[in-house]
Amino acid sequence: MPPTALELSTLGHRIRHQRVAHGFTLDELGAVVGVAGSQLSLIENGKREPKLSLLQAIATATGVGVADLLSTEPPNRRAALEIELERAQASSVFRRLGVAPVKVTKGMSDETLESILGLHAELLRREREAIATPEEARRANTELRLMMRERDNYLGDIEKLAEKQLKSAGHVGGALTHRSVSIMAEQLGFELIYASDLPHSTRSVTDLENGRIYLPPASIPGGHGLRSMALQAMAHRLLGHERPSDYADFLQQRLEINYYAACCLMPETASVAFLTQAKKDRNLAVEDFRDAFGVTHEAAGMRMTNLLTQHFGIPLHFLRVDGSGAIGRVYENDDLPLPTDVTGAVDGQIACRKWSARAAFEEQNRTTEHYQYTDTPAGTFWCSSQTGTTAEGEFSITVGVPFDDAKWFRGRETGKRAVSTCPDDACCRRAPSDVTQRWAGKAWPSARVHMQMFSPLPRGAFPGVDDNEVYAFLDRHAAG
Repeated sequence: MPPTALELSTLGHRIRHQRVAHGFTLDELGAVVGVAGSQLSLIENGKREPKLSLLQAIATATGVGVADLLSTEPPNRRAALEIELERAQASSVFRRLGVAPVKVTKGMSDETLESILGLHAELLRREREAIATPEEARRANTELRLMMRERDNYLGDIEKLAEKQLKSAGHVGGALTHRSVSIMAEQLGFELIYASDLPHSTRSVTDLENGRIYLPPASIPGGHGLRSMALQAMAHRLLGHERPSDYADFLQQRLEINYYAACCLMPETASVAFLTQAKKDRNLAVEDFRDAFGVTHEAAGMRMTNLLTQHFGIPLHFLRVDGSGAIGRVYENDDLPLPTDVTGAVDGQIACRKWSARAAFEEQNRTTEHYQYTDTPAGTFWCSSQTGTTAEGEFSITVGVPFDDAKWFRGRETGKRAVSTCPDDACCRRAPSDVTQRWAGKAWPSARVHMQMFSPLPRGAFPGVDDNEVYAFLDRHAAG
């Protein structure tokens, strides 16, 4: 294998170091080893690979071994700086700038080289922080969604890891308790601490040096989220995650830690047993699955996407939709005709008004699931939707299946049926022709501007997290 440019550069520096140390000019050493000084110059500048016989002659003339010349270590600090600058200026980050590389001269001081290298280091740091543009982030999210669709949203290795950790902590069944989660943390060398002054940009903070996982106050109603947050923090360690290298890596890690937490809160063995009996009784229901394991409706619905296809051969879809109709979270492997943008992204797209995910907002009783059949261009789907409210506004959680699989679910007897022809605009986006004719050119609405239109994607390896706040928080608690 031919030597790399970096290896040739290091070799050239080592030869130059020995030549200068022994008082030879290029022509003088060239005369001793039988080559022109210009040829030696090319070798010292890393432009040409010397033959072994020439290396042996140079080693003899300078009183060192060939192995010493071939060492990968720069011979001195100056050489190390020059080699590091060559490496930096050969990087794709620098080349994309379209700026000519700095040519190092003898008269250039070490301080100048160090300053230039400092600029390169800052350039690389900023490149790593600016992980992705919004479009790149959407593409990364879409690729991850499609990848999980191919796997039927099932990650067997994480399922097994979760069952192993639960068994080690002594959890045998029922809802996972906070005490069991604390034991799982202790077995990894961590203590769970509830802090009221967590940085506003974080959900939890892990102190790797002192073995602490900081969570929000335990007084949060229900506490379901606290178990999940702690499990997600542990998952980073169990899954061997490193600092995210790009936005796609960040999303992959987030998916994996969420998956691990779900596996612990709703273990595969117990969940499949519960769902098997419910299917046998033709009484599958998100709300029953939710209550059996003491989790949120959304968590139970998403967990069904992990298990129903893998273990029961039932394709399905999951939607979280906000009050305006925008899709916030989605999964499907049943060919539901989801709205997409030109990149294939679904997140942020508006769900059809005829779907139960939107129709459920019109129901008077918001405490139970609402059922509906919907005829679409891709076939008929049965859906179950539950609505809720957060500080950000209304949302609905929907789990649905193709018509033929509705027979396994509670609510299949519903007589509610709708017809959706989306993505045809005539379905629910285009006003009726008589209304259009009545108001066209006579209406001038003042649009609500969504501030996220002007917001850049959060920077940082952990997007949106303020390192200064996190480090100040850790300093306060480490000293306590």
